Amino acid sequence: MLQEAALTETKTETYPVTGADLLLKALEKENVEVIFGYPGGAVLPLYDKLYHSKILHVLPRHEQGGIHAAEGYARISGKPGVVIATSGPGATNIVTGLADAMMDSLPLIVFTGQVATGVIGSDAFQEADILGITTPITKYNYQVRSIEDIPRIVKEAFYIASTGRPGPVLIDIPKDIAAGVSNQPEKETEVNLPGYQPTLKPNYLQIRKLTEAVSRSKKPVILAGAGVLHGRASKELKDYAEQQQIPVIHTLLGLGGFPASHPLFIGMAGMHGCYAANMGLTECDLLINIGARFDDRLTGNLQHFAPHATVAHIDIDPAEIGKNVPTSIPIVADAKEALEQLILQDGKPPAHKEWLETILRWQEEYPYYYDKESGRLKPQQVMEMLHSKTEGNAIVVTDVGQHQMWAAQYYRFNKADRWVTSGGLGTMGFGFPASIGAQLADPEACVLAICGDGGFQMSTQELAIIQEMNLPVKIIIFNNMALGMVRQWQEIFYESRFSHSKIPVQPSFVKLAEAYGIKGYVIHSKAEAEEVLDEVLHNREPVLIDFRVDPDENVYPMIAPGKGLHEMAGVKP
Repeated sequence: MLQEAALTETKTETYPVTGADLLLKALEKENVEVIFGYPGGAVLPLYDKLYHSKILHVLPRHEQGGIHAAEGYARISGKPGVVIATSGPGATNIVTGLADAMMDSLPLIVFTGQVATGVIGSDAFQEADILGITTPITKYNYQVRSIEDIPRIVKEAFYIASTGRPGPVLIDIPKDIAAGVSNQPEKETEVNLPGYQPTLKPNYLQIRKLTEAVSRSKKPVILAGAGVLHGRASKELKDYAEQQQIPVIHTLLGLGGFPASHPLFIGMAGMHGCYAANMGLTECDLLINIGARFDDRLTGNLQHFAPHATVAHIDIDPAEIGKNVPTSIPIVADAKEALEQLILQDGKPPAHKEWLETILRWQEEYPYYYDKESGRLKPQQVMEMLHSKTEGNAIVVTDVGQHQMWAAQYYRFNKADRWVTSGGLGTMGFGFPASIGAQLADPEACVLAICGDGGFQMSTQELAIIQEMNLPVKIIIFNNMALGMVRQWQEIFYESRFSHSKIPVQPSFVKLAEAYGIKGYVIHSKAEAEEVLDEVLHNREPVLIDFRVDPDENVYPMIAPGKGLHEMAGVKP
C-alpha cells in the first residue's frame, strides 16, 4: 500500500497561485515535452494556462487516440507519456488506454478533470467516479483535494509511474481545485514513499544458485520479455548470452531486446511463435525467464509448459514470480542489475554443443513459410519487403490481429525500442495513434503504422494529427476485407461460419487519406508494392498505402487453445 509522502521543506516562496499554475509548473519541473490532451469544461483552468506554455500540446480527435499516442511515446522514449482528459465521458474514454498501459507496463501520467469538490457524488453534469473505475487498471491513482498538494502529488506520480515495474498513474483534479487560488508558500518536495520501495538489486545467493544451475545444464534457454527493454538491458542480455552461450527466445513484447540476426537467437515463442522457439521451451532443462510474465498466449497449456525445466525467473515485480509457473530460482531485481551480476560471476558455460545443434536443425527444417507462388499479394511478402527496404531500422507499430503476428514473424528486429504493439490487452485501434506518439518520440525515425482494415477504422480520425503536424508516418493497411484473426478462428474452430467477421462495405482509404490532405495508394501486386515502397519509404511525408492482400491467408504456426507448445498446427506446408 502506497503511503503519501512526508514533505521536506527546503525552500518557501510566497505568492498567490492557482492550482493550474502549480500543475503546469510541476510538469515543467519534470521536463515534460509533450502532452496529449482534449479540453473540456472541467479542465479549462489548466488549458487557459497551457495557452502560453512552451510544452507541445497534441490534440487527438478522440481521447482514446490521445492515450494510445502517449503509450507509443512512452514505449519509444522511455519517458512517461502525459495525457489530459476532461471529466465524465472524457475520463471514461481513456479507460481502455489505461488498461492497455497497465498490462504492458507503460509509464503514463493521466490528468482527468472532475466536477467541483462540493458536488462530487451528486451526479453532477459530466461526473464519473474515475477513481473507482480506474483503481484496478492503474498503478496508483489520486484525487487532489487541496491546491497545496499538487506539486507533491505530481512529483510522486512521475516517480511511481517510471520506477519499479512501470505503469500508469492517474491524477483526478476537481475544477475548483484547478481554478482555486492559494496564498500558501509553495513547498519543494522530495519523494518519500515508505510503502513503495522497488527492489532493484538481486539477492547474491540467488544469483550464485542460478550460475551453478547454468553450469550443470545441458539444455538451457533464456526467455527474454519486455522487462529487458524497460530495464534498458539489451547490451547486458547480449553479453551474458554470449558469455554463457545460452540461446535466447523472445516473447511478443520483448522483440528487439536481443538481435534477431545473432546466431544465439532462436525466435519468438507462443501461439504464433516459431517451431524452434516453442520446442526449445518444451525440451529445455533450464529456463531463465528475464522480464516476461508467462502469459497464456506464450505458455499454451501450462500442464505441458517446460515440463523438464528448472525455472529461474528474474523480474522487478515480485507478484509475477510463481504466479503462473512454479519457480525454483526466484530473483526479484531490475533486469539490468541482475544481468550485470550474472556476468560478474563468469560461471562455467554449460557443455551443450548438441543442444545448440538441435536448435539450429529445428530452425533450418521448420522456418516460417507462406506460398510465394500463389499469384496473390501475401501479407508476409509485404512484411519482408518492408524489412528489406528499411534495413530493419524502422520503428514498427502495429494494431492487433493477423497483421500484428506477421509483423512479429517477418520483420526481424535487431535493435531495441523499434517495436510497439498492444500485447497484453490486445487493443484494436491502438496501432495508428500509437505510431503518432512513436514518431514524436523519435522524429528522425521511419515509423511504420501496420494496421488491419478493421482496426484502422477504429481510429481514422487521428489522420488529422499527422497532417496537421506533418508527421511522416507511413500507414500500411493489410486490407483483407475482414476481421482477419476472427475470420481465421471461425474457419478453424467454427466450421467456416464467418459470423459478422467480413467487412464487405469499406470506405476508400485513399480518398479518406486525401480528405485529410494525405497521399494514398492502392496496391494489388508485388510489383506495385516494390515501386511504391521505393518511392515513399525514404521521403518525409505522411502516406497511406492500402495493400489488398490475400483474404484467405492465415497465420501459422498456430497453437489451439488448450494445447501445449509442442502441439503446433501448420508447421509445414
